[in-house]
Amino acid sequence: QVQLVESGGGLVQPGGSLRLSCAASGSIFSINAMGWYRQAPGKQRDFIASIGSGDNTNYADSVKGRFSISRDSGKNTVYLQMVSLKPEDTAVYLCYANVRTSRFSSSSTTWGQGTQVTVSS
Repeated sequence: QVQLVESGGGLVQPGGSLRLSCAASGSIFSINAMGWYRQAPGKQRDFIASIGSGDNTNYADSVKGRFSISRDSGKNTVYLQMVSLKPEDTAVYLCYANVRTSRFSSSSTTWGQGTQVTVSS
């Protein structure tokens, strides 16, 4: 069993910054990619950013230049630094991790519960 717990969400004014964290725990042999999606009310879940085991990163066009993803592999934690936040960034932010629970298992995706980010004046 693997759990992901997000933190760092909240209310911020337009132009402000937030840093989200997502820590994985449980039966972890190794973690490949980790990343973030977001989902606004009534909308589909959208990809935001990912980071591979080699620290290669990918970003959605809507956040390039404003969001930065990083990870601490020793802590099984992924971070999302968000600056220049806009009202349209308001959503529940969910992290995921592609985890192997043993040397014999294949990778499977685990999701966190999400953390609310609200950008409003």
